[in-house]
Amino acid sequence: MSLVPGSHLGAYEVVSLIGAGGMGEVYRARDTKLNRDVALKVLPTVFAADPDRLARFKREAQVLASLNHPNIAAIYGLEESNGVQALVLELVEGPTLADRKSEWEYRRLAAQYRTWCSEPVHV
Repeated sequence: MSLVPGSHLGAYEVVSLIGAGGMGEVYRARDTKLNRDVALKVLPTVFAADPDRLARFKREAQVLASLNHPNIAAIYGLEESNGVQALVLELVEGPTLADRKSEWEYRRLAAQYRTWCSEPVHV
């Protein structure tokens, strides 16, 4: 289910879409109770109707809740409103994984180019 900016899911006001993938959509939202920005990972309606997918989504929440690591976003809760299921997550600012991948690819190609340029030319 797509959410629109300004809509609410429980105490969370949707600000904007951050990204979408095979397991749902992620939105920037405002926690109106604690006055902080969060990420909402919303399970698509089609998956929410599937007991196995819903169970997997809830297990994901439980696994995230059991982890405490600086490189893993914290989970704040599991929200359900009007049939919409969402994980409430710490909002981590910065480049996306796609941005990072492009940067890594650029660096790899730049290093390869430097290597080619430094090799002697045999005529």
